[in-house]
Amino acid sequence: MQFATYDRPFIDNWLKAGNRTCPRTEQVLSHTVLTPNHLIREVISKWCTNQGIELANTIEYIHEGAATGADRAHFLFLLKKMSLPLPHQKEAAKELRVLTKKVPSFRTIFGESHDFIPQLLGPLSKTESLSEVPSDLQEDLITTLLNLSIHDNNKKLVAETPIVIPVLIDALQSGTMETRSNSAAAIFTLSALDSNKLLIGKSGALKPLIDLLDKGHQLAMKDAASAIFNLCIAHENKSRAVKAGAVKVIMKKIMDRTLVDELLSTLAMLSCHQRAVEELVQLKAIPCLLTIIRESNTCARSKENCIAITHNLCYNDRTTWKELREEEKAFGTISQLTSNGTSRAKRKANELLERLNKAVNYTHTA
Repeated sequence: MQFATYDRPFIDNWLKAGNRTCPRTEQVLSHTVLTPNHLIREVISKWCTNQGIELANTIEYIHEGAATGADRAHFLFLLKKMSLPLPHQKEAAKELRVLTKKVPSFRTIFGESHDFIPQLLGPLSKTESLSEVPSDLQEDLITTLLNLSIHDNNKKLVAETPIVIPVLIDALQSGTMETRSNSAAAIFTLSALDSNKLLIGKSGALKPLIDLLDKGHQLAMKDAASAIFNLCIAHENKSRAVKAGAVKVIMKKIMDRTLVDELLSTLAMLSCHQRAVEELVQLKAIPCLLTIIRESNTCARSKENCIAITHNLCYNDRTTWKELREEEKAFGTISQLTSNGTSRAKRKANELLERLNKAVNYTHTA
């Protein structure tokens, strides 16, 4: 993904609102860590100086998330209510959900003690199954976890709190569709850290995420797809995803033209796995991938992923070359990509064409 520079308050508010895509390209973000672009700021600063314009000071904005004594007192009051009877729990959970979304200081306070998150999730830890917890309470608590996870300094603490990942996995399997969607979104934001990717993958989250991708509604599928993509960046999680049935579900969605751009990125990573190659060959993936390349509304990155997957299939399964040769003879898709694709797509397409041409020349010579 190419890097983009945005005004700090704008992009901060964009992420705090729960968005997990680039505002310009709409591509799924692999993480939400912001890096200051000092070069651009220096250029803007010089221009402002030359024009006699005073550059706004961002220091005040950056520290606006600092918690006050009143914030902490109210926070502790709400947290204490999580151990009271159910009506008090529901009331406190609903307010914490709102506050952790709208007030940065409340997300910050949660990171000040290892005891706060277990206290928040107390109502979920006292039951054998989340199905015993009122759906509105479960939804508010899971959504609060999502809000906490958006704060970068909380990601490690949240994921490493022993109760969190099991609770999120349970919510993926038994919550309302909104709860399941928010659980997937929380896993996505937490997996921005490499150490969290491994922890979440080992915990068994991929199977319920894949099930949600398969059967959830549109928003839930998108959150699940984003989480699966992030987790599969870690090499160890690729085999876990393949074993959990990711290839068949992803290919089915792509054939239905659902979340094509996002899922092609994930499939490109998984197609390096031998078992994934075997499954994709059985699913007749190559004709579908080449058709997507030819479609007018397909973006350059998706075309690149399609040809990369095709390349992996052909170089790992010799039975695919005949199918590829027939497709190329009928439509010339790969030849066209050598002139109008991205640099990586052109390279992959040229390698496939060279191999095809060698096979034809060898046949003629023989």
